[in-house]
Amino acid sequence: MESFGPHPASGRDGIVVPPPVKGDGQLADNIVHFARVLRKAGLKPGPGAVIDAIEAVDAIGIGSRIEFHAALSAIFVKRHEDQPVFDEAFSVFWRSRDLVGKMIALMSPVAAIGERQKPKAGGARVSDALFADRNREPKPREEPDVEVDARLTVSGQEVFRQLDFGQMTASELKEARRAIERLAMPLDLVQTRRYRLSPRGRLIDPRASMRQSLRTGGDLMLPKFRERRQQPPPLVILADISGSMSQYTRIFLHFLHVLTERRRRVHTFLFGTRLTNVTRQLRHRDPDEAIAQCTDAVADWSGGTRIGETLKLFYRHWGRRVLGQGAVVLLITDGLERDEVDMLARETDRLHRSCRRLVWLNPLLRFAGFEARARGVRAMLPHVDELRSVHTLEALSDLVQSLSGAPDRNCDPKRYLASDRSLA
Repeated sequence: MESFGPHPASGRDGIVVPPPVKGDGQLADNIVHFARVLRKAGLKPGPGAVIDAIEAVDAIGIGSRIEFHAALSAIFVKRHEDQPVFDEAFSVFWRSRDLVGKMIALMSPVAAIGERQKPKAGGARVSDALFADRNREPKPREEPDVEVDARLTVSGQEVFRQLDFGQMTASELKEARRAIERLAMPLDLVQTRRYRLSPRGRLIDPRASMRQSLRTGGDLMLPKFRERRQQPPPLVILADISGSMSQYTRIFLHFLHVLTERRRRVHTFLFGTRLTNVTRQLRHRDPDEAIAQCTDAVADWSGGTRIGETLKLFYRHWGRRVLGQGAVVLLITDGLERDEVDMLARETDRLHRSCRRLVWLNPLLRFAGFEARARGVRAMLPHVDELRSVHTLEALSDLVQSLSGAPDRNCDPKRYLASDRSLA
């Protein structure tokens, strides 16, 4: 195995430096530093895991890179979702130091050009964890404080919440993903037909009362009460991934991943010219791996769109499975249909009658002078309960609040229908 450069080991991050392994070198210090990198990347290795890793390496010896990888993986990886992040961190941290070979490859007259590799899941987090100190900007020179009257200005955070996703830079999109992870998920509980025991219930539960009386041999019977069980309704998302929605697709997927992680019975479908169920892919705990699996599962990414045909296929194959028990449907599309609009109006109406609430999220509402002039938009408007914008963090926050309560009157699609009739 290659020799590893020394990494200083101290007691930071709660990781205690154990006694070094047998022999010379800084392998124990490198393992401690590697554990810190894994912690910054999202894994949770404790001091006991670091000691176990060093003892495991000491027991098996350093025979090959594969055995070394297997030993550390068995100690540090506790969940299946953490395996891609660990593999990426291992390949970067314990990389080869053959700089001479790299220099020869760069100076060769003919270089083999291969396909561009797609970024691996967890690669960005591993890079940030490894090179956080190196990429840190120097501290600016301290300047005297200047008092500014900001009573008539807007805070930077408020401006960021109203910034369009399509106009954000890479660093701003990264911060937007963090803000989405901090959003409070909707608490829209509805009563079901099933009951549960409750000391505040008004209905007597005969079965629970009889079971309680058996403990005293039937001599004492105290009534037990029950109430209807409450749980959030199913949430179904139909997201457009066509070319006109490409600048918003990935940030939407991050929002849908947070919804799937924190809420039960969330079903997500992506559509362009065909329908793809990505519910299982979004259940992966790692967001980078989840989005990578969604990208691999979809064959028509950033292509055309056939909204009416897609809704027809959804109702035929998935409607009865996911639209029961008062489901709430989020339809994310701009409504730019290329096929006939009669089918689009008919399928949107059937979807509306099959769910509790149909919310249309349209990024075109980012324009102040939006009007329902497109044929697809005019065909869908009469059959939705709400028409909302979804292009900013503030719009996503308003959507979460709306799902927790009653529909917002300011998002009534009838006002766009009224303007449409005036245009006609």
